[in-house]
Amino acid sequence: MSESVQIKNALISVYYKDNLEPIIHALNRFGVKIYSTGGTETFIRSLGVDVIAVEDLTSYPSILGGRVKTLHPKVFGGILARRNFEGDEQQLSQYEIPEIDLVIVDLYPFEETVRSGAGHDDVIEKIDIGGISLIRAGAKNYKDVLILASKDDYSELEKILIEQNGSTTLDQRRTFAKKAFNITSNYDTAIFQYFNQDEPIPVFKQSILTSQTLRYGENPHQQGTFYGNLDAMFNKLHGKELSYNNLVDVDAAVALIDEFTEPTIAILKHTNACGIATRNHIKQAWIDALACDPVSAFGGVIIANGEIDADTAREIDKIFYEVLIAPAFTDEAIQVLQAKKNRILLIRQPVELSNKQFKTLLNGVIEQDKDLVIEGPAQMKTVTEITPTEQELKDLFFANKVVKHTKSNTIVFAKDNQLMASGVGQTSRVDSLKQAVIKANEFGFDLHGAVMASDAFFPFPDCVELAAEAGITAVLQPGGSVNDQKSIDMCNAKGIAMVTTGVRHFKH
Repeated sequence: MSESVQIKNALISVYYKDNLEPIIHALNRFGVKIYSTGGTETFIRSLGVDVIAVEDLTSYPSILGGRVKTLHPKVFGGILARRNFEGDEQQLSQYEIPEIDLVIVDLYPFEETVRSGAGHDDVIEKIDIGGISLIRAGAKNYKDVLILASKDDYSELEKILIEQNGSTTLDQRRTFAKKAFNITSNYDTAIFQYFNQDEPIPVFKQSILTSQTLRYGENPHQQGTFYGNLDAMFNKLHGKELSYNNLVDVDAAVALIDEFTEPTIAILKHTNACGIATRNHIKQAWIDALACDPVSAFGGVIIANGEIDADTAREIDKIFYEVLIAPAFTDEAIQVLQAKKNRILLIRQPVELSNKQFKTLLNGVIEQDKDLVIEGPAQMKTVTEITPTEQELKDLFFANKVVKHTKSNTIVFAKDNQLMASGVGQTSRVDSLKQAVIKANEFGFDLHGAVMASDAFFPFPDCVELAAEAGITAVLQPGGSVNDQKSIDMCNAKGIAMVTTGVRHFKH
């Protein structure tokens, strides 16, 4: 084994040929013999560079419509042979197999084909066999072979070739091998996920190639990384990089705003809505969302489901916030909002989101379906003597959307499509209710005629009693407690309406 390997023979067979030309010319200058197949062979010849067809090396043509081209001992023997290993060298000589020192191979675009909505047969044809085998072979024998498996590394290889006169070091070959195994494992995971959609095998497999190192994790002493492509989801117009905590809040904000179709703005702090309102115009939605809790709104994440215009931007610019997300901003609004350099402005772009969520826990991982269910008036069953009015049903629907996205135990008060107050993350439901009453009073809201939503059932009638005394006239809860009737009886005694949905919305 040599620390430095001079490239004498290279095998090149790629799907993506953009930016490959400089590498071909560099190899040609260093006298490297190039073997290739199909379209890559044609491309190399078009550059005026000599190339040997793999079929001429193996004495076998490409067969089965191109399914079998490189699967041959004369190809894999040249890649897998251990240099300076006497037995391997003897067999290479015996069977006239050239040592292949460089393999440049990528994979058929399987994931892209799946995303395109192509038919099953087309998807199957994009499962690479020869390519992935060549990549694994080159990576396994990294001590002697450099494997390049992605077009993203073309420029890096070109630089190595030029600076090192056509040779590679062991560290470089090991680094490229690591990248190659990353690509093959991701490819295999994508194929498995495609096949595992119907009657899935219960196994946890995730693979994301793109990542972004964050300034730190939840706290400065913790490291943090985001795996995924944020640029696909957001066009960042302005501001610093998103932090770990920003991302957690942004995720919660996106999930909440997607419940609403009419002009709505929400303000979130630590993943909970501290203000949200739906109005005929985004500006008024902002004003009424902020009114809910202007103290907690400081340093929050703001999300809108409509365009931010200049008037709305000037109102929003009056407070300090971390992130503002909208589907669009007018040019004048951007000028207003960019005046403060650290404020993060994001245009949300249409991206299909996963319907699963998972996290590490103990010595494993837990996974579940996302809570994508929401109950409207049609799913609300009146269980009291008094029936909610049409407006109360609308308000209960609004409150139910908010309570679904708020940390348990939680109570939400709402009226006229506006969050009035919420009690969040308490260890008892009655404490959540008391917290919500205090906050509503603190910010001058009159709860008379407002509605209340709870993420889970009432174990005792005390919540209903206190809510009625605060002015609440209609209550929504999933039901299911052995003490449901006691809460219903309290509603009847207090003259307020109650509906049950049969669906709990815990959020931990």
